[in-house]
Amino acid sequence: MKKLLFIICLGIVPLLFSCHEEEKPDIAAAVAAKEYYDLLLNGNSEQFVRGMYLPDTVPVSYREQLIANAKMFLENMKNEHSGIYEIRVVNCVNEDIKDTKGETIGRTATAFLVMCFGDSLNEEVAVPMVERNGQWYMK
Repeated sequence: MKKLLFIICLGIVPLLFSCHEEEKPDIAAAVAAKEYYDLLLNGNSEQFVRGMYLPDTVPVSYREQLIANAKMFLENMKNEHSGIYEIRVVNCVNEDIKDTKGETIGRTATAFLVMCFGDSLNEEVAVPMVERNGQWYMK
């Protein structure tokens, strides 16, 4: 009888440990960064620039330069690597910004993405992100 009870206990113990819920990492910033780069890959340079953390008022000429730079980046990738065909999320490291009292006043993150090029090369890039009013922006 003791052997039967021992075997039942051995079967129940692993079940108890396997029922805990694993904490999932917060990758919202990385997902946002991927979405911004997907917009760029689809030719939406203006939307890509809107995903940048910029002051509320930016001179039109500066915004136009940012859009032109985004287009040049795509063109360079096309010439050097036969373009980018996919962006993948690898990881995201989040950090709380705290005031002198230790209270959280903001959040930043580093999104790690892999750019998959047409010439079969892959490159991992780190995209610094900042959260403002619940929305993630590229720094």
